[in-house]
Amino acid sequence: MNDDVRNIVLGLVATGLSASLGWLARTYLWRRKLRRRQAFFGLPDHSESLLVVNRNAGGPELSVMRHDVFALLELSALIKDCNALAQVVAHDATQQGFGERTEFCLGGPASNRRMAAHLSSLLPGVSVNIDAQAGPETGAFRIGGEDYRVDPGVTEYVLLARLTVDGQRDARPVFLFCGQRAITNQAATRYLARHHERLGRKYGTGSFVLLLKVVNSQAYGPDVVELVADVTRAARTPLPEPAGVAGGE
Repeated sequence: MNDDVRNIVLGLVATGLSASLGWLARTYLWRRKLRRRQAFFGLPDHSESLLVVNRNAGGPELSVMRHDVFALLELSALIKDCNALAQVVAHDATQQGFGERTEFCLGGPASNRRMAAHLSSLLPGVSVNIDAQAGPETGAFRIGGEDYRVDPGVTEYVLLARLTVDGQRDARPVFLFCGQRAITNQAATRYLARHHERLGRKYGTGSFVLLLKVVNSQAYGPDVVELVADVTRAARTPLPEPAGVAGGE
């Protein structure tokens, strides 16, 4: 074998080794990224999850509002990326605890019984005005001592939460998308899809509650979303009782 042939062979071997090492490195990084995503969402390979939606007003059949359908599509893509499965169920057909399967719950407590239960048991520091006759206060959030009113199409708020059962290490999380209007639910799911890696780095597999503001949805739809605050502590601290209630008056 002369020197030219030897150099060609060595060059091919070096190229093959470089390609193999590059492929192994990319595969390792891809798998590590996948495992982190699966851990954040609580969705190991081939696991099942629940997509809990409200029923559209006007009939007993499961009829989901348009923006909630878009939100479900956002979540379905995330679930598929985790190599997991999803089942869509109505809020009043879900009769089980939490922690067994990852749950994604969409909608406000006025139309989603499951969301109302989660707010009551998991986020006692959050109050939502569901009185349709309350005028400008209808749909307003009260978190801690702060009120957040809805100005339809201009300024709207939504809670994005990842919650786990305290003391249960292997419990699957519950994700809440509690918005003042259906378009805000979609905005929260889109925010999660865009920022889940950053949220995973910041919070790991722990609980968090974020208050988001959807700006000018009548012009920009669900795309312009601002993070107002991390309200985890306030949302998980029970609201003080109104004056006169504690004394029984």
